[in-house]
Amino acid sequence: MIVVTGATGNVGRPLVQALAAAGEQVTAVSRGVSDAAVPEGVRHRQVDLASPESLRPVFDGADAVFLHDGGAGVHLLSPQGILDVAKAGGVRRVVLLSSQGVVTRPQSPSHGRMGRSIEDAIRQSGMDWTILRPGGFASNAFAWAETIRTRRTAAAPFGDTGLPWIDPADIGEVAAAALREDGHAGQAYELTGPALSTPRQRAEAIGDALGEPVRFIEQTRDEARAQMLQFMPEPVVETTLDIIGEPTPAEQRISPDVERVLGHTPRTFAEWAVRNVAAFR
Repeated sequence: MIVVTGATGNVGRPLVQALAAAGEQVTAVSRGVSDAAVPEGVRHRQVDLASPESLRPVFDGADAVFLHDGGAGVHLLSPQGILDVAKAGGVRRVVLLSSQGVVTRPQSPSHGRMGRSIEDAIRQSGMDWTILRPGGFASNAFAWAETIRTRRTAAAPFGDTGLPWIDPADIGEVAAAALREDGHAGQAYELTGPALSTPRQRAEAIGDALGEPVRFIEQTRDEARAQMLQFMPEPVVETTLDIIGEPTPAEQRISPDVERVLGHTPRTFAEWAVRNVAAFR
Protein backbone atom coordinates (compact mmCIF):
# COMPACT_ATOMS: atom_id res chain seq x y z
CA MET A 1 0.00 0.00 0.00
CA ILE A 2 1.23 3.50 -0.88
CA VAL A 3 0.44 6.58 1.21
CA VAL A 4 0.28 9.92 -0.61
CA THR A 5 0.38 13.06 1.53
CA GLY A 6 -0.78 16.34 -0.01
CA ALA A 7 -3.08 14.14 -2.09
CA THR A 8 -5.37 16.91 -3.33
CA GLY A 9 -2.59 19.27 -4.44
CA ASN A 10 -1.31 19.97 -7.93
CA VAL A 11 1.15 17.07 -7.71
CA GLY A 12 -0.69 14.79 -5.31
CA ARG A 13 -3.85 14.61 -7.40
CA PRO A 14 -2.20 13.32 -10.63
CA LEU A 15 0.05 11.06 -8.54
CA VAL A 16 -2.95 9.39 -6.88
CA GLN A 17 -4.58 9.00 -10.30
CA ALA A 18 -1.44 7.42 -11.78
CA LEU A 19 -1.07 4.98 -8.90
CA ALA A 20 -4.75 4.00 -8.95
CA ALA A 21 -4.63 3.50 -12.72
CA ALA A 22 -1.65 1.18 -12.23
CA GLY A 23 -3.71 -0.94 -9.83
CA GLU A 24 -1.91 0.11 -6.66
CA GLN A 25 -3.64 0.22 -3.28
CA VAL A 26 -3.48 3.90 -2.29
CA THR A 27 -4.30 5.92 0.79
CA ALA A 28 -4.76 9.60 -0.02
CA VAL A 29 -3.94 11.93 2.88
CA SER A 30 -4.86 15.60 3.01
CA ARG A 31 -6.46 18.16 5.29
CA GLY A 32 -9.52 18.37 3.03
CA VAL A 33 -9.72 15.10 1.10
CA SER A 34 -13.12 13.63 0.22
CA ASP A 35 -14.71 10.98 -2.00
CA ALA A 36 -15.03 13.52 -4.81
CA ALA A 37 -11.32 14.38 -4.66
CA VAL A 38 -9.93 10.88 -5.31
CA PRO A 39 -10.55 8.12 -7.88
CA GLU A 40 -13.04 5.41 -7.03
CA GLY A 41 -11.58 2.76 -4.76
CA VAL A 42 -8.90 5.00 -3.25
CA ARG A 43 -8.96 5.15 0.54
CA HIS A 44 -8.74 8.68 1.90
CA ARG A 45 -7.98 10.12 5.30
CA GLN A 46 -8.11 13.65 6.70
CA VAL A 47 -5.01 13.98 8.87
CA ASP A 48 -3.19 16.84 10.58
CA LEU A 49 0.47 16.43 9.64
CA ALA A 50 1.44 18.58 12.60
CA SER A 51 0.48 15.59 14.73
CA PRO A 52 2.57 12.63 13.50
CA GLU A 53 0.89 10.26 15.95
CA SER A 54 -2.38 10.73 14.04
CA LEU A 55 -0.68 9.07 11.08
CA ARG A 56 -0.13 5.70 12.80
CA PRO A 57 -3.37 4.14 11.45
CA VAL A 58 -2.58 5.52 8.00
CA PHE A 59 0.91 4.02 7.83
CA ASP A 60 0.00 0.67 9.34
CA GLY A 61 0.77 -1.90 6.64
CA ALA A 62 2.07 0.66 4.13
CA ASP A 63 5.11 -0.06 1.96
CA ALA A 64 5.88 3.40 0.59
CA VAL A 65 5.05 7.07 1.17
CA PHE A 66 5.09 10.22 -0.91
CA LEU A 67 6.01 13.01 1.47
CA HIS A 68 4.53 16.41 0.76
CA ASP A 69 2.16 18.56 2.76
CA GLY A 70 0.24 20.00 -0.17
CA GLY A 71 1.24 23.51 0.86
CA ALA A 72 0.58 23.34 4.57
CA GLY A 73 4.25 23.79 5.43
CA VAL A 74 3.79 21.77 8.61
CA HIS A 75 5.86 18.61 8.44
CA LEU A 76 8.62 20.49 6.63
CA LEU A 77 9.56 22.14 9.90
CA SER A 78 10.14 18.78 11.62
CA PRO A 79 9.85 15.74 9.34
CA GLN A 80 11.48 13.34 11.81
CA GLY A 81 8.27 12.56 13.65
CA ILE A 82 6.50 11.55 10.45
CA LEU A 83 9.47 9.45 9.32
CA ASP A 84 9.60 7.64 12.67
CA VAL A 85 5.88 6.82 12.53
CA ALA A 86 6.20 5.70 8.91
CA LYS A 87 9.06 3.31 9.74
CA ALA A 88 7.14 1.91 12.69
CA GLY A 89 4.23 1.18 10.35
CA GLY A 90 6.43 -0.80 7.98
CA VAL A 91 7.23 1.81 5.33
CA ARG A 92 10.43 0.94 3.49
CA ARG A 93 10.42 3.53 0.70
CA VAL A 94 9.97 7.31 0.81
CA VAL A 95 9.76 9.77 -2.09
CA LEU A 96 10.20 13.41 -1.12
CA LEU A 97 8.94 16.36 -3.14
CA SER A 98 11.72 18.88 -2.54
CA SER A 99 12.74 21.89 -4.64
CA GLN A 100 15.35 22.82 -7.21
CA GLY A 101 16.19 25.75 -4.93
CA VAL A 102 17.92 23.39 -2.50
CA VAL A 103 20.87 23.29 -4.92
CA THR A 104 20.44 26.52 -6.90
CA ARG A 105 19.79 28.80 -3.89
CA PRO A 106 21.65 27.03 -1.06
CA GLN A 107 21.91 30.17 1.11
CA SER A 108 18.23 31.05 0.91
CA PRO A 109 16.55 30.39 4.29
CA SER A 110 13.21 29.60 2.64
CA HIS A 111 14.48 27.46 -0.25
CA GLY A 112 18.01 26.16 0.28
CA ARG A 113 18.58 25.79 4.01
CA MET A 114 15.17 24.48 5.03
CA GLY A 115 14.99 22.19 2.02
CA ARG A 116 18.47 20.81 2.70
CA SER A 117 17.58 19.99 6.31
CA ILE A 118 14.52 18.06 5.14
CA GLU A 119 16.49 16.19 2.50
CA ASP A 120 19.12 15.30 5.11
CA ALA A 121 16.44 13.85 7.36
CA ILE A 122 15.17 11.71 4.47
CA ARG A 123 18.67 10.47 3.66
CA GLN A 124 19.27 9.53 7.29
CA SER A 125 15.89 7.82 7.74
CA GLY A 126 17.14 4.31 7.07
CA MET A 127 14.54 3.88 4.30
CA ASP A 128 15.08 3.70 0.56
CA TRP A 129 14.71 7.31 -0.54
CA THR A 130 14.23 9.27 -3.74
CA ILE A 131 14.25 13.06 -3.88
CA LEU A 132 12.39 15.06 -6.54
CA ARG A 133 13.59 18.62 -7.17
CA PRO A 134 11.24 20.41 -9.57
CA GLY A 135 11.57 23.99 -10.70
CA GLY A 136 8.53 26.23 -11.22
CA PHE A 137 5.14 24.58 -11.72
CA ALA A 138 3.00 25.24 -14.79
CA SER A 139 0.05 25.27 -12.39
CA ASN A 140 1.32 28.55 -10.91
CA ALA A 141 -0.58 30.07 -13.83
CA PHE A 142 -3.80 29.36 -11.92
CA ALA A 143 -2.98 32.64 -10.16
CA TRP A 144 -4.15 34.31 -13.37
CA ALA A 145 -7.46 32.47 -13.50
CA GLU A 146 -9.68 35.24 -12.12
CA THR A 147 -8.27 38.07 -14.25
CA ILE A 148 -8.23 35.94 -17.39
CA ARG A 149 -11.84 34.85 -16.81
CA THR A 150 -13.10 38.36 -16.14
CA ARG A 151 -10.82 40.65 -18.16
CA ARG A 152 -8.70 38.40 -20.40
CA THR A 153 -5.56 39.85 -18.84
CA ALA A 154 -2.55 38.27 -17.08
CA ALA A 155 -0.08 40.30 -15.01
CA ALA A 156 3.43 39.26 -13.98
CA PRO A 157 6.92 40.73 -13.64
CA PHE A 158 9.90 39.91 -15.88
CA GLY A 159 7.71 39.22 -18.91
CA ASP A 160 10.51 38.03 -21.18
CA THR A 161 12.59 35.99 -18.75
CA GLY A 162 12.23 32.28 -19.41
CA LEU A 163 12.30 29.28 -17.07
CA PRO A 164 11.63 25.58 -17.86
CA TRP A 165 8.27 25.33 -16.02
CA ILE A 166 7.12 21.77 -15.43
CA ASP A 167 3.67 20.23 -15.67
CA PRO A 168 2.77 18.81 -12.23
CA ALA A 169 1.41 15.73 -14.01
CA ASP A 170 4.99 14.89 -15.02
CA ILE A 171 6.12 15.26 -11.42
CA GLY A 172 3.31 12.94 -10.38
CA GLU A 173 4.30 10.33 -12.95
CA VAL A 174 7.96 10.43 -11.90
CA ALA A 175 6.87 10.08 -8.26
CA ALA A 176 4.67 7.11 -9.18
CA ALA A 177 7.61 5.41 -10.89
CA ALA A 178 9.86 6.00 -7.88
CA LEU A 179 7.22 4.65 -5.50
CA ARG A 180 6.42 1.54 -7.56
CA GLU A 181 9.67 0.55 -9.26
CA ASP A 182 13.10 -0.54 -8.13
CA GLY A 183 16.17 1.34 -9.31
CA HIS A 184 15.34 4.81 -7.97
CA ALA A 185 16.70 4.47 -4.43
CA GLY A 186 19.37 7.03 -3.59
CA GLN A 187 18.52 9.22 -6.59
CA ALA A 188 17.81 12.95 -6.64
CA TYR A 189 15.97 13.92 -9.83
CA GLU A 190 15.89 17.47 -11.16
CA LEU A 191 12.54 17.94 -12.90
CA THR A 192 11.90 20.60 -15.55
CA GLY A 193 9.78 21.14 -18.61
CA PRO A 194 11.14 20.67 -22.15
CA ALA A 195 11.83 24.34 -22.96
CA LEU A 196 12.15 27.81 -21.49
CA SER A 197 8.83 29.62 -21.14
CA THR A 198 8.34 33.32 -20.39
CA PRO A 199 5.30 34.84 -18.65
CA ARG A 200 4.35 36.56 -21.90
CA GLN A 201 4.49 33.24 -23.77
CA ARG A 202 2.44 31.49 -21.10
CA ALA A 203 -0.29 34.12 -21.32
CA GLU A 204 -0.30 33.66 -25.10
CA ALA A 205 -0.55 29.88 -24.73
CA ILE A 206 -3.58 30.22 -22.46
CA GLY A 207 -5.13 32.57 -25.02
CA ASP A 208 -4.52 30.00 -27.75
CA ALA A 209 -6.21 27.35 -25.63
CA LEU A 210 -9.17 29.66 -25.08
CA GLY A 211 -9.37 30.67 -28.74
CA GLU A 212 -9.13 34.39 -27.92
CA PRO A 213 -6.21 36.60 -26.92
CA VAL A 214 -5.06 37.22 -23.36
CA ARG A 215 -3.39 40.60 -22.87
CA PHE A 216 -0.16 40.43 -20.89
CA ILE A 217 0.50 43.22 -18.38
CA GLU A 218 4.08 43.49 -17.14
CA GLN A 219 4.37 44.36 -13.45
CA THR A 220 7.30 46.01 -11.74
CA ARG A 221 9.10 43.98 -9.11
CA ASP A 222 7.54 46.15 -6.39
CA GLU A 223 4.04 45.60 -7.76
CA ALA A 224 4.59 41.86 -7.88
CA ARG A 225 6.07 41.84 -4.37
CA ALA A 226 3.06 43.66 -2.92
CA GLN A 227 0.71 41.15 -4.54
CA MET A 228 2.70 38.09 -3.47
CA LEU A 229 3.02 39.27 0.13
CA GLN A 230 -0.73 38.82 0.50
CA PHE A 231 -0.29 35.03 0.53
CA MET A 232 3.44 34.26 0.90
CA PRO A 233 6.02 34.98 3.65
CA GLU A 234 8.48 37.75 2.76
CA PRO A 235 11.61 35.53 2.54
CA VAL A 236 9.81 33.23 0.10
CA VAL A 237 8.63 36.23 -1.94
CA GLU A 238 12.11 37.72 -2.23
CA THR A 239 13.76 34.46 -3.28
CA THR A 240 10.97 33.71 -5.74
CA LEU A 241 11.36 37.14 -7.34
CA ASP A 242 15.11 36.59 -7.58
CA ILE A 243 14.57 33.25 -9.32
CA ILE A 244 12.01 34.47 -11.86
CA GLY A 245 13.80 37.78 -12.44
CA GLU A 246 17.46 36.77 -12.48
CA PRO A 247 17.60 32.98 -12.83
CA THR A 248 20.95 31.27 -12.64
CA PRO A 249 22.17 29.11 -15.54
CA ALA A 250 21.30 26.05 -13.43
CA GLU A 251 17.71 27.30 -13.04
CA GLN A 252 17.37 27.71 -16.80
CA ARG A 253 18.91 24.34 -17.62
CA ILE A 254 16.66 21.76 -19.28
CA SER A 255 17.03 18.58 -17.26
CA PRO A 256 16.88 15.14 -18.95
CA ASP A 257 15.56 13.43 -15.80
CA VAL A 258 11.84 13.34 -16.68
CA GLU A 259 12.60 11.62 -19.99
CA ARG A 260 15.17 9.38 -18.31
CA VAL A 261 12.60 8.10 -15.81
CA LEU A 262 9.44 8.07 -17.95
CA GLY A 263 10.81 7.37 -21.41
CA HIS A 264 9.13 10.40 -22.99
CA THR A 265 9.76 14.13 -23.10
CA PRO A 266 8.07 16.37 -20.53
CA ARG A 267 4.76 18.02 -21.42
CA THR A 268 4.88 21.60 -22.68
CA PHE A 269 3.16 24.54 -21.01
CA ALA A 270 0.84 24.73 -24.00
CA GLU A 271 -0.29 21.15 -23.32
CA TRP A 272 -0.92 22.04 -19.69
CA ALA A 273 -2.98 25.07 -20.77
CA VAL A 274 -5.18 23.00 -23.08
CA ARG A 275 -5.79 20.39 -20.40
CA ASN A 276 -6.70 23.04 -17.81
CA VAL A 277 -8.44 25.59 -20.02
CA ALA A 278 -11.73 25.28 -18.09
CA ALA A 279 -10.15 27.20 -15.19
CA PHE A 280 -9.72 30.24 -17.43
CA ARG A 281 -13.05 30.31 -19.29
